[in-house]
Amino acid sequence: MESQLAKSIEERTFQYQDSLPSLPVPSLKESLKKYLEAVKPFANEEEYKKTEEIVQKFENGVGEKLHQKLLERAKGKRNWLEEWWLHVAYLDVRIPSQLYVNFVGPSPHFEHYWPAMEGTQLERGSLILWHNLNYWQLLRREKLPVHRSGNTPLDMNQFRMLFSTCKIPGIARDSIMNYFRTESEGHCPTHIAVLCRGRAFVFDVLQEGCLITPPELLRQLTYIHKKCSSEPVGPGIAALTSEERTRWAKAREYLIGLDPENLTLLEKIQSSLFVYSIEDTSPHVTPEDYSEIFEMLLAGDPAVRWGDKSYNLISFANGVFGCCCDHAPFDAMVMVNVAHYVDERVLETEGRWKGSEKVRDLPLPEELVFTVDEKIRNDISQAKAQHLKGASDLQIAAYAFTSFGKHLTKKEALHPDTFIQLALQLAYYRLHGRPGCCYETAMTRYFYHGRTETVRSCTAEAVSWCQAMQDPSTSLLERQQKMLQAFEKHNKMMKDCSNGKGFDRHLLGLLLVAKEEGLPVPELFEDPLFSRSGGGGNFVLSTSLVGYLRIQGVVAPMVHNGYGFFYHIRDDRFVVACSAWKSCPETDSKKLVQMIFHAFHDMLQLMNTAHL
Repeated sequence: MESQLAKSIEERTFQYQDSLPSLPVPSLKESLKKYLEAVKPFANEEEYKKTEEIVQKFENGVGEKLHQKLLERAKGKRNWLEEWWLHVAYLDVRIPSQLYVNFVGPSPHFEHYWPAMEGTQLERGSLILWHNLNYWQLLRREKLPVHRSGNTPLDMNQFRMLFSTCKIPGIARDSIMNYFRTESEGHCPTHIAVLCRGRAFVFDVLQEGCLITPPELLRQLTYIHKKCSSEPVGPGIAALTSEERTRWAKAREYLIGLDPENLTLLEKIQSSLFVYSIEDTSPHVTPEDYSEIFEMLLAGDPAVRWGDKSYNLISFANGVFGCCCDHAPFDAMVMVNVAHYVDERVLETEGRWKGSEKVRDLPLPEELVFTVDEKIRNDISQAKAQHLKGASDLQIAAYAFTSFGKHLTKKEALHPDTFIQLALQLAYYRLHGRPGCCYETAMTRYFYHGRTETVRSCTAEAVSWCQAMQDPSTSLLERQQKMLQAFEKHNKMMKDCSNGKGFDRHLLGLLLVAKEEGLPVPELFEDPLFSRSGGGGNFVLSTSLVGYLRIQGVVAPMVHNGYGFFYHIRDDRFVVACSAWKSCPETDSKKLVQMIFHAFHDMLQLMNTAHL
């Protein structure tokens, strides 16, 4: 990280944005061929034949017309998908974001210098804030190294969305406000918002053009914490952000109508660099068991989180930290980068401040006192009640598998990400007795404003291998061969998707062209196999690799009878986090994780036996 930071002095964070290639439109023939392969595991012969006919008809008829229109659109836009994806995946969605869409993750400092310890919340908070603010300054000065794949620069646009960004609820569609500017672009907000016990405060983090120090940050946090501990709890306006989107939009309009000053206060939170949340709870967390901290990050007190902020930095009473982020403006890799940067700084400084203890005479934090009435109080109560109801239904199992990790899979020449994806397929197959349609995130940052594409990990090859593993008459050699075929297939799909040759976003584009043209929905999208194989956001397994660092994350499942499954890979371990809904009698995140750990052992054994 340090050498990269030094190198970046010549290179500016956003300097390659203009030279990145446009997002390509894949070939229609190829996309439909891949789609047919992807639905195969979920169909009997008759159903598959019918879908083949539908696809054929689509390709030779309306599909070709829609494809031409999509190519036209792509001529006029460097990323034909960007705006559509934002709307369909995030801004048009009406379910509450905070619980069902946002992603969360614990900070890994508890693994080294900052084990859970009561009484450390504010002092550690001042340090973690300071490291985050240093990262903000690097970004503002464009000193953050450009991400690369080999020598190829990747799109960095999502990093603009980390600070001073907020989603604004709308009646039918939300919008995103981004107040961030680099130094060369001009003025940028310089305050943070702090939420504590239903109250909201803001204070500036610059004094005479320089960042205020950890001892000065500590003074501001202590002032807020003391005030909130000795005075009545606030109304908890923030809880409204956990509400269903249209209801929150209406409550927000009413709040502004009540007193125009309320809009000024809302804008102070929206434009703040990020929200710092002071929680009163103390989640249990160890390097082997992350379950409770995940539940508290995703389902904790809605009155101290601004669910629409791109970044809520959450501090718990026992000096453990984490984040809760709105997913609309960026994907998790941005947060992984910040969290890793901060963790490296905590390690470097042994978790202490080694600078001056001097505290200048700073202005005290300003409390944002909203004008509220009985209706708003009722709206807040309702928002809290629905959030807690949803939260109590969430089951998260997050554990470290410590028998082996990346080193061993690499030694066996097996890609560690594919290793985990196939273990998940085998575990799901064993637990549920059928294949599980699966979404794995592939990143498309080779392209201008590229975000993600879907890798459908449940391939015919993976299913064939799972069946062989369950069939006692199958030889070890055959099982091993089938596993290697499944590996090969998955690796190829991941490569295709990253290179702009996936099919899910392409099909979405064709569907949206039809809608914009006022055409009827093509039969392809109404075919039962389309949604049964995961199309239209119906994946029972919603998965993502969070990377190869110490950072972990999770989101809620995509569907009621599904799982959210997120994992990171280290040299000596795999850390997995699995979410499910308790109200679904079919799913059990703890059982699935146990099955995955069994699958890891079985797969390794398969490789070892093969060498004998």
